[in-house]
Amino acid sequence: MRVVFMGTPAFAVCSLQALMEAGHQIVGVFSQPDRPVGRHHNKLQPTPVKECAQSHGIPVFQPEKLRDETALSILKELDPELIVVAAYGRILPDDILALPAKGCINVHSSLLPKYRGSAPINWAILNGERETGVTIMYMAHDLDAGDVILQRATRISKIEDAAALYDRLALMGGELLLEAVAQIEAGTAVRIPQDPEQVTFAPMLSKALSPVDWTKSAQEIFNHIRGLYPWPGASTTVVTGEPIKLWAAPVVEKHTDASPGTVIAAGWGGIDIACGGGQVLRILELQAPGSKRMTVSAYLAGHPIHSVLPDGPH
Repeated sequence: MRVVFMGTPAFAVCSLQALMEAGHQIVGVFSQPDRPVGRHHNKLQPTPVKECAQSHGIPVFQPEKLRDETALSILKELDPELIVVAAYGRILPDDILALPAKGCINVHSSLLPKYRGSAPINWAILNGERETGVTIMYMAHDLDAGDVILQRATRISKIEDAAALYDRLALMGGELLLEAVAQIEAGTAVRIPQDPEQVTFAPMLSKALSPVDWTKSAQEIFNHIRGLYPWPGASTTVVTGEPIKLWAAPVVEKHTDASPGTVIAAGWGGIDIACGGGQVLRILELQAPGSKRMTVSAYLAGHPIHSVLPDGPH
């Protein structure tokens, strides 16, 4: 089938590769424009999808916006039967949605209608979900609101972070996409409307989410750290007074009467901090400002903690 693929990050590469390996004709790829990187922002970084497409000789288009005649005219020339979207980062206008004969479909990393939006993987972990999955759906005018073709669920392990779940769902998305495309090609794909009563949202992440609220339970804070890994990362000031990022911090099976945010122990085995309800979280890996990620033992070797300091939510 003649397909135009639209995607940007590594998550989308699995879907693009799956389509190519299945023998579909990828007539063009749309991806976000290259962005400046580096300390001086003087180097442009191509997107993972662009790199993948170019390595296979597929033409790549990177319009700054889709709501003009330029993108639409390119798509008319490419004449796809189907448009496949995976984490493109742009909303398709109605004239593009109406263009391909077999429609536009999207690979979404949640079990819709739960977690519509740009960060469903992170919010599933932040909210302590035990299950998530992938949805292949027809695209509609409203974001992530189209009819469902296929879904596949998977358990979230108790220690899985957003980066690990991202990789798993990317592979699952590619596999499920091929099933959906085969059904569309055969004319057997179903259209299951989403239940509006079950809709939840997964808004874009920002650094404003990073600070840890130590009045929450240890499990909630653990979910916070896992859900914001690797970006923007969870942070706190209770250890030294300056913001440090927390990378590994399991729940400890012990009770404390100390106020939430109190450093109750600090040694080679970790830094224990009081949480809400008398629970305790143990920091094992952290990152100080201007430094690299390191174990607590390595950090304490150069930054001894001489006292425990009560503090409020951070």
